[in-house]
Amino acid sequence: MTFLLMGFGVYAQNEAIARQYFEKGDYEKAIVYYEKLHKKNPNHRNYLLALVESYQQTGQFENAEGVLLKALENKRVNPILFIETGYNYQLMKKKSKAEEYYNKALNAIDDNPNFTYGIGKAFKSKSLLEYAIKAYKKGMKLDPKFNFNYDLAYIYGEMGDIENMYDMYLDLMLERTNLTNNIKRSLSRFIGSDTDGSNNLLFKKLLLKRAQANPNILWNELLSWLFIQQKEYKNAFAQEKAIYNRSPESSINSIVDLGGMASEAGDHETAKDIYGFVIENTADQQLIMFSKLKLITFSLSNAKKREYKAINTQFEALLEEYGMTAQTVPIQIAYAKFLAFDMDRSEAGIDMLKEALILPLNRFSKAQIRMNLGDILVYKEQFNQALIFYSQVQKSLKNDVIGQQARFKVAQTSFYKGDFDWAETQLKVLKSSTSQLIANDALELKLLISDNRLQDSTHTALKIYAKADLLAYQEKNEEAIQLLDTILTKHRYEPIEDEALLRQALLYEKEGNYEKAAYNYQKVIEFYPTDILMDDALYHLALLYTDVLEKPEEAKSLLERIIFEHEDSVFFVDARKKYRMLRGDAIN
Repeated sequence: MTFLLMGFGVYAQNEAIARQYFEKGDYEKAIVYYEKLHKKNPNHRNYLLALVESYQQTGQFENAEGVLLKALENKRVNPILFIETGYNYQLMKKKSKAEEYYNKALNAIDDNPNFTYGIGKAFKSKSLLEYAIKAYKKGMKLDPKFNFNYDLAYIYGEMGDIENMYDMYLDLMLERTNLTNNIKRSLSRFIGSDTDGSNNLLFKKLLLKRAQANPNILWNELLSWLFIQQKEYKNAFAQEKAIYNRSPESSINSIVDLGGMASEAGDHETAKDIYGFVIENTADQQLIMFSKLKLITFSLSNAKKREYKAINTQFEALLEEYGMTAQTVPIQIAYAKFLAFDMDRSEAGIDMLKEALILPLNRFSKAQIRMNLGDILVYKEQFNQALIFYSQVQKSLKNDVIGQQARFKVAQTSFYKGDFDWAETQLKVLKSSTSQLIANDALELKLLISDNRLQDSTHTALKIYAKADLLAYQEKNEEAIQLLDTILTKHRYEPIEDEALLRQALLYEKEGNYEKAAYNYQKVIEFYPTDILMDDALYHLALLYTDVLEKPEEAKSLLERIIFEHEDSVFFVDARKKYRMLRGDAIN
């Protein structure tokens, strides 16, 4: 028994080593082990296939041929081996022999239609798509209970037969609604944000044709989905209203979700129409309240000071209608922020949030209130009180993203008040935050502090920068810009110069001084090419060139540098997408 166990252990070890070499692409070494394993167990198909592929990868086609032909001598042959043999002959450039064995695999379906899926999949894995189509179609013809249309649609897409693919997917969604989300994911490979893209236009045409011939709510849903991909939220809303008219209960939440998408994309006009529709067409008080709050938020986003009084009246009316309850906490938070940051009534905002904390709330709602209390107190430069509230959130939700945000705000507030030691201590922990955005912000602030503390024991420039950063938070942009000028004139060539240039550039943009912003970004790119802020400067200048200054070629050049030189940048994904859009690619 001991010898048997030892033998089994060696066998298992050889298998593990063979697999390791194979997966690493070290096929010469894999062959040594797979030859032993195959010789010991010639009917083990995984060993056979791994050995054949290893031979093929090393150009030993005759050896692969010998092993395969030997396997085909068995009485019970899995037809997948016909495909493997044909493919080996294809690699040997023996086309007629390859076709002979591919046809043997297809003929096996006549004897047993149950082989269809495996044969079709094997053909597909070898990119033998025409043969895969033949296999699936033959199987469905022989046994009507089979349905390989999903696989066929995928293959048509791979072959570029887009119309055939669309038709098969649309038929499938009618037959099997449970596949809708999977099919949408597959369609996303071919449909992007370009409204004039040929694939998008064809899909829209087919949907409209079906809607006219056979009205079905599915076509409205898919048209809405298409318009969302194209960021045409107004058109999507028209489809969602049509869906609502036929199925009001199940679709109001989809309309609310669409409002959120339109709002996030900056299409506030459509978002207003959507939330107005929700208010008029639902009895759900939470949804009505949420929609009314969104409408006030939109009014505030572009409001002039003379309009603040009317907005204040709207907030008061909303709270009078729904009361100061646990359900209205989002309204209370929004109103308190409005009072503090826009109406210059910080104490009223603070009092409102402190009263909200007395309500019976869960810890997440309390955390949101405390975070906003801290924000208002920082705005008023009451740093110690702000730190108390942030620390309470950090302790109550230390394993949640909100807790990590609170820790960052503790660090940021400590930075504002000049307590650089404590700020850096908090930031060290946040470098490994589960939120990439928090981790990135934490790393940038930590490096700002550590780099400049070493250079200047009095922290003069760092204190000026912290004050400018606070002024920017307080929306005192001109004052912040002037203070940053002090760093750029009196602390030139110090490590803090690039941070000051970038921060000032962002403020110039907010103030509409785009040429000055571009100049600062260019200076960071030219003089600090290895700095951590390099990708920030590249990305923001690229956006400035595309969105404002109309210099698409210069923007492309900057985005290319992010793609090829800063693969780990937080801007990498957006940079690649924007680059492809500027180049005219279809974006999925």
